[in-house]
This record gives sequence, structure tokens and C-alpha cells, in this order.
Amino acid sequence: MIKVGIIGVGTVGVSVAQILRDNADVISARAGVDIIVKSGVVKNLDKKRDVDILLTDNVNAILDDDEIDVVVELMGGVDEAYEVVKKALRNGKAVVTANKALLAYHRYELQDIAKDIAFEYEASVAAGIPIINALRDGLSANHIESIMGIMNGTSNYMMTEMFENGVDYDTILKRAQELGYAEADPTFDVGGYDAAHKLLILASIAYGIDAKPEDILIEGIENVSNEDVSFAKEFGYAIKLLGIAKKDKNEVELRVHASMISQDEMIAKIDGVMNGISVVGDKVGETLYYGPGAGGDATASAVVANIIDIARSGKSKPMLGFDRPMEGKLTLKPIDKIESKYYLRINVSDKAGVLARITRLFEENFISIETMLQRPAQNTSANLLISTHMAVEKDIQKLIKDIATLDFVNSKPVMIRIV
Repeated sequence: MIKVGIIGVGTVGVSVAQILRDNADVISARAGVDIIVKSGVVKNLDKKRDVDILLTDNVNAILDDDEIDVVVELMGGVDEAYEVVKKALRNGKAVVTANKALLAYHRYELQDIAKDIAFEYEASVAAGIPIINALRDGLSANHIESIMGIMNGTSNYMMTEMFENGVDYDTILKRAQELGYAEADPTFDVGGYDAAHKLLILASIAYGIDAKPEDILIEGIENVSNEDVSFAKEFGYAIKLLGIAKKDKNEVELRVHASMISQDEMIAKIDGVMNGISVVGDKVGETLYYGPGAGGDATASAVVANIIDIARSGKSKPMLGFDRPMEGKLTLKPIDKIESKYYLRINVSDKAGVLARITRLFEENFISIETMLQRPAQNTSANLLISTHMAVEKDIQKLIKDIATLDFVNSKPVMIRIV
């Protein structure tokens, strides 16, 4: 019998306990052993929860319990969770976590502590989509050329509504909050940080890259407007918040940002709150993984699957996919060296000579214009909508600064990368 302790019996923790109870027959048949929840930790013992397990507010009651074999960490956060997981591992307990923020900052330290103790985290990326095992096991014979994914359901829901139904950003954000998709402070989702944490985890498995959120390009969807959506539609693009990892020789670029992507791409067809991740391997080609990226049952399904894996084997797989360092170690590409096509929206006063001055700045910054449209804005202003050929990030950032200093430019230009 495997005994489990759940630290954080909230929405996901309750679902884990319910799945282990309701599906006990199929779970024990697949695991080869009975799996039960012995106890769970909560902050507020007075709050009613739909579980029939012993609850405590003392985390050490689980960490120091010799009968508990697997600790499921669902408390969230970084620092406190790190201390809890470290103690669980040092006490010889297997760990399953859904905590993407914890892994974004401490995955390599935890791998060193865990060694041969099982440490699983499928639910930390895209909840019900088994992308961790796909990368670590199913695609382990491949050099991974790229990963590109919709990894945040809140942002994808908002962009879908803006694109399909013409809803403006502020209206759809409020609606997402009312529906419970977005928090009162939505920055973690719409600012790209949630997706960035997930991308960093995947990049470690695919490339052995030890990067922190502060090391990579992270932007959100806050500046996307209906004007940008109209341009995208006219030129056959969808707009998505994408997490992108791409290998270029011995460097890997990691970035999260709003992206214009061809509507013909499969990833562009993933709408609503769903997640989708495309992985390209050098031997298998492109594989696509689609499903619910959040929610109690979807996340808990991945957690329980990890517990079953641990019950079957009793030992850990290589936590981050590598049993030994890879020859020709890959390094992180500097942000300012990333190359892309770009779209810019520039609000200007409607004066003579504006276009000539703008195009001259593009030339001075070594950036070639692919398309340019002018759309009337308010009063005596207009929006210039411009897409570029391939350019370097440092050049486009300098161009944006140069344009913003012009006296006929009314606000900082908005930029969206074209994938």
C-alpha cells in the first residue's frame, strides 16, 4: 500500500483525494498496489472541504510521518514550498508537485537533492496534457529543434474573444475575471509570467538550460488592441500569447510574448481556455499536444498519474531528462540577439513628412519594411501599421526608442512579434 500526504487541500488537492477514492479500482489495477490519502494539510481547518481525509494545519505532521510514502505539494508559492519539498526529499519521501513557480526557480537544486528519490511534476505544465513525459520519455531519442505553445488558458480565452468576436481588451479582461479565469490582479497570466515558468521547465528537459524568469524575454498581451487584431486578420494571422524555445546551433532562445502567427498553423487554431504545445524533433518531426491547461480535475489527473508511476517503479526517472551532461552543452541566446519579423502600431499626428521621417528611421536602424498601412485614429491622428522583414531584437528596440522621441508621435509604439 502507498500512503499519500497532500500539502495544500484546495481545489486541486480535493480533486486528487476524490480521484484516488472514486477511481480506486482502476488505479490499484494499474499501479499494482492500493494508493490511499492518509492526511492533508490546510491553512484553515474551519473551512469546509468535500473530502473525507484527516486534515491538519501542521505541515510537519506529514513531513515527519514515517508511514507517508509520497508527499503531494499543492501549496503554491516559491520560498515556503521550496523548504517543504526539500524537507520531504531529505526525509526520503517521494514528491509530486504541480508548482510551476517553484520549479522555474529551484528545479536544479531540487534535482540535486532528490537524486534517486522519485520527484514528479507533470501537472506543473499544461495540467492535463502529458507534455513532461512526452519530452522526457516519448521524444528522448530526438534533438528537440523547437517548442512553441499556448500555455496559459486565461490569455488564450481573451485573445480568442478579441479575435473572433471583436471584444476590446478591457471588456474581455473584466469578463475573464467574472468567469474566474483571471484573478483580481491578472498580471501573472496576461503579463506572460505563468507561461514563462512553464517554458523554463520544458526547456530544461529539452535542452538542459538552467535559466530563471529574469534571464528570458517575457511580455504579455496587455497592449494588444482591436486595431492590431484587424491588421492580423487582413494578413492571415492569429494573435496568441506564445511560449517559444528554439535551438540555433549551440544556443537556445527562450521567449514569451504576444505573437502574430499564420492562421494555417495548427497552434493558431487552439482557442478558448485550451492549451496546445508543438514540439519539433529532428527525427520525429512535429508533434502537437492539446488539452485543458488548468482546472481541478485536469491538474489532479496528472498528479495522480505521477503517483501511479512512482508506485509502479519505486524510483525516480532522471528528473529533468538527463542522466549525464550532454556533450556540446547548449547556452541561452542573449535577448538582444533574437531574430524575428515584427509588427508595429505607431500613433502619429496627421502632418506632412511623417511617413518619410518614419521610413528613414527604419533604414537607419537596418530594418526593412514589408507592409505599411495607415488607418485614421482620433481627431487629427492616424495609426501607422507596419510589418517588417527579419530583424534583430536590439535593432527593433532602438528603432522604437528613436520613434518615440519624434514630436509627431503621440505615444510609445506598440510592437508584436511575427512568428
